[in-house]
Amino acid sequence: MCFELEAEPPIEPILGSLAQGKDLVLISRDGTRFAAYGAHSDAQEKGGAAIVVLPDVRGLYHFYKELALRFAEVGVEAVAIDYFGRTAGLTARDDQFEYMPHVMQTQAESIADDVAAAVAWLRRPEGSQPSAIFTVGFCFGGRNSFLQATRKHGLAGVIGFYGSPGAGRSAPTPTELAGEFECPVLGLFGGADEGIPQSTIDGFAIALDQAGVENEMIVYPNAPHSFFDRHQAQYAEQSADAWQRIQAFIKDHTPS
Repeated sequence: MCFELEAEPPIEPILGSLAQGKDLVLISRDGTRFAAYGAHSDAQEKGGAAIVVLPDVRGLYHFYKELALRFAEVGVEAVAIDYFGRTAGLTARDDQFEYMPHVMQTQAESIADDVAAAVAWLRRPEGSQPSAIFTVGFCFGGRNSFLQATRKHGLAGVIGFYGSPGAGRSAPTPTELAGEFECPVLGLFGGADEGIPQSTIDGFAIALDQAGVENEMIVYPNAPHSFFDRHQAQYAEQSADAWQRIQAFIKDHTPS
């Protein structure tokens, strides 16, 4: 299962930070208007890092807005996007939203177009003018984050939490497309996630290695799917490690 609506990022807010966020409406290549949430810090320097956040199957809700703010607090401008502008418009993604019919109507091309619109927003002249842009996603978003490495966005890296790189609804898979990846990959997985066996993770890593794509696959033993949640306190150590690895990955792939 993916995050519940009451889920919270397992990252303590930085008191006194200058991070702030706002709801956005972005426009995709086909003219679709879709919801997004942008977060930045007034203390952020020009030319640093930025990131596009790809949610789970529920789309854009509280967890991802908060996560965007946590990125902004550590100096990474962020924009979290929704997937369902074409089929659900700009309606709320609350507990009344039946997301799966909309998930089944998503297409890899339209998701990539929406990510492109988010990347363009991060590169806007009045923004932070990032020198490196990344994606990070969760579950459905994790798989789609991996796939953005093939989409000519000019990314510096892609990060996926428990995104299956193997067989699934969308094809071809990240593993099958490993030879088309244009940037490094960080994968974060739960060892107790029955939906993504170790063999699938290993197969992804091997395919990336054979393609000469820098990658790191981190598997947390006994951690389940969607462990990265404040309410999953028993996995606080794994979550803290994952957050540190993300920050290190971004730093290592952002020009100084």
